[in-house]
Amino acid sequence: MSTPAIPAFVLTGFLGAGKTTLLNRLLKHPTLADTAVVINEYGDAGLDHLLVQKSGDGVVLLSSGCLCCSLRGDLLDTLADLAARRADGSLPPFARVVIETTGLAHPTPVLQTLLAPQLVAAGYRLAGVVAVADAQRGEALLDEHAESLAQLAVADHILISKADLVPDIAPFIARLAALNPQARIDSVQDVQPAELLAAPAFTPAMPQKPRPFFSAHDASIASFVLTTGKTMEPYRLVGFLDELREHHGEGLLRLKGLVKLADEPARPVLIQGVQHVLYPPERLSAWPDGDERTRIVLITRGLDQRRVEDLFAAFTGDIRLDAPDREALTNNPLAF
Repeated sequence: MSTPAIPAFVLTGFLGAGKTTLLNRLLKHPTLADTAVVINEYGDAGLDHLLVQKSGDGVVLLSSGCLCCSLRGDLLDTLADLAARRADGSLPPFARVVIETTGLAHPTPVLQTLLAPQLVAAGYRLAGVVAVADAQRGEALLDEHAESLAQLAVADHILISKADLVPDIAPFIARLAALNPQARIDSVQDVQPAELLAAPAFTPAMPQKPRPFFSAHDASIASFVLTTGKTMEPYRLVGFLDELREHHGEGLLRLKGLVKLADEPARPVLIQGVQHVLYPPERLSAWPDGDERTRIVLITRGLDQRRVEDLFAAFTGDIRLDAPDREALTNNPLAF
C-alpha cells in the first residue's frame, strides 16, 4: 500500500496583509501541531521565523531571496530534505507542510516548483493556495501591484484581514469574487484553522452569472471553466494539454480540473498545472460530488478565452461555430 502524499499549502498575500499572524493562529491549534512550516523572507536577516511561535525542526527559514526567483532551488532541496528526514525518523512525522511566501512573491513560479517531478517523487502534492487579502489597503494594492493581483487570482481560499478597520467591505468582496469566482472567501476571524488546512476534495463550480465587478487593472486576468459531458480518450486529454502548454502557457496562471476519461469514467482524473508545468494526473477513487462532467478551471492573464474554448472543443468533439460563421451570424443584417 502506497504512502499518502504530503499535502503542501502555499500561504501568500502582499506585504503587511497578516500572513504571519494567521500562521501563528494555525500552529496554535491542537489538530495542526503536526505541521511543518517553510518560511521565506527577503533579505539576509529574516525576522518572520522569530515571530512564528513554534520551535523545533519543523520550521525552516529561507532567506536572502524570494521563493519566486533565486530560492526556488532551495525550496526544492528543503522540501525534499524534510520528506527524507520524516521518512528516516530524524524528524517528527508531519501531516502537512505550509510554505509562507514573502509578500513580494509572484505565486506562479512557487506553484511551478511545487508541481515539479522531484517533489512529486518525494511524496508531496499541491493541496491548496491560501491568500490573505488586506481589507484596509486591498483596493489600492490590487490597482498598484501586479503581485497582489496574481496572489489573489490563483488562490483557492481568500481570507480577508483587517475587516474591522473598514466601514464597508462589500465592494472589496465583490471585486475579489469577480477576480476569482472559484475561490472561497472568508474573514480571517471566522475561519476555523483545522478547516483551512483540511485539503478538501476539489469540486470546481460552474459559473452561474457574469463577473459582477472588475477594475480596469483586473481586466487582463480571467477565470473560466471548460466543461463537457463527453468522456475523453486519454490521448485526447494529453493532446489538449500539450497544445495548451505550447501555445498558451505563458498566460496560464493556473489550471485545475476533474476529467472524465473513457478508460475508467467512474473515477475522475485530477489535473493541475501552472504555465508550462503540469502535475502528473492523479486518479481519484470517485467523483467528489454528483456532477460527473469534465470541468477544468483556468486562471489566465491576457489569454483569448474563445481560442482556448475552441481548442478544447476540438479535442472533445463538441461542435462549435468557427470564427467566420460566428461573424456572419452576428453581423448579418437579414438575421432575425
